[in-house]
Amino acid sequence: MAGNAWRSMLSQVVGVASRTTLCSSSRSRGIHTVTMIPGDGIGPEISSAVMKIFEAAKAPIQWEERNVTAIKGPGGKWMIPPDAKESMDQSKIGLKGPLKTPIAAGHPSMNLLLRKTFDLYANVRPCVSIEGYKTPYTDVNLVTIRENTEGEYSGIEHVIVDGVVQSIKLITEDASRRIAEYAFEYARNNQRSSVTAVHKANIMRMSDGLFLRKCREVAETYKDIKFTEMYLDTVCLNMVQDPTQFDVLVMPNLYGDILSDLCAGLIGGLGVTPSGNIGANGVAIFESVHGTAPDIAGLDMANPTALLLSAVMMLRHMGLHEYGKKIETACFDTIRDKKVLTKDLGGNSKCSEFTADICRRVVDMD
Repeated sequence: MAGNAWRSMLSQVVGVASRTTLCSSSRSRGIHTVTMIPGDGIGPEISSAVMKIFEAAKAPIQWEERNVTAIKGPGGKWMIPPDAKESMDQSKIGLKGPLKTPIAAGHPSMNLLLRKTFDLYANVRPCVSIEGYKTPYTDVNLVTIRENTEGEYSGIEHVIVDGVVQSIKLITEDASRRIAEYAFEYARNNQRSSVTAVHKANIMRMSDGLFLRKCREVAETYKDIKFTEMYLDTVCLNMVQDPTQFDVLVMPNLYGDILSDLCAGLIGGLGVTPSGNIGANGVAIFESVHGTAPDIAGLDMANPTALLLSAVMMLRHMGLHEYGKKIETACFDTIRDKKVLTKDLGGNSKCSEFTADICRRVVDMD
C-alpha cells in the first residue's frame, strides 16, 4: 500500500478525537505544551529522537518531561506522581514511551494506572501496510478501537482460598455504550463503511452479552454504517487469512489488547505501529506500544518509528496538520528508500543515524 494510504489513515484516526476532545489551548497559534513521558528501557532514546525530529520540523511544541513511576498516596493507594498529573491536567496532551511494570512486586501496571487516572477510555490503533516494508500482507487497512478502562484489566483480584485466585471481569453499560458510540462516530466521520463488534457472548453471556447489547443498540442509530458481530476466535482466524475483510473493530479491553497486537504483526510489528488513547475530559495520551527492550537500551539500536508516528497522530489531534504531514512524509520516505534503517527494519543503521536522516529530509522540505 502506498504511503498516501498511511497518511490518510493517521489523519482519520485522530479525526474524531480532534472534533470531540481537542482542548482549548491546542487551538491557539502559539507554542503548545506537551507532557513527555520518556518511559523505561529504550524509552528515553526514542523520546529524544522524536524531540530532535520535532525540532528539525520547527513544530511549535514545548516539552514538559515527567516521570510516572507509581507512588503510594494517602491510604496506601497507588497513584502517579503529583507533578506528572498536574502537567497532564494542564497540557491535556501527552506523549509516552514504553513503561515497565515489575512482575509480582505489588506494583500496578503503569499503563493501566494512567488510563484510570485520566479516564482514557478509547485506545485507537491504525494498522496499515507500509510501502517499502515487506510483510506477508500487502493491503492491510483497518483500525482497532479498544475499550480501555475495565474488563479483565479492572484490577479486581483476590484469593478465595490458598492456591485459588479469582479475577473479576467488570463490564458496565456506560463504558460499553461509550466505546460503541466512539467507534461508530469514528466510522461515520472518516467514511468507513463497517464496524465489527468482537466478543465471546456465547460463553460469557452476561458480561460480553451486555457489551454486545450496547453495540447493537448504538448500531441502530447509525444505519449508514454496516454492523457485524463476530466471536473473538473467529476474528483471529479470519484476520490472518484475509485482513482486508475488516474495517473498524470495537471490543472490550482484553480482546483489544490481544487483537491490536495481532493486527500490528500484519504490518511489521509494534515497532511501526502508532497508538492513541482518548479520554472523556479532553485528555489524550499518544504512545508507542512496544516493550522497553532493556537488552538494547543505551546501545543506539532502538527504532523510534512507533513513537514518532504516534507523535504524528498527536500533532493532528492538536490541529497541527502541516507539521504532522511533514514529519510523517520524511519518516515514510526514509523507510521506503531502505538506505538508513534500524536493524528491526532490515538495515544496520543506528537509531541516531535513522533519526538524522529523517531530520535531514524534514529540513529539505522547507
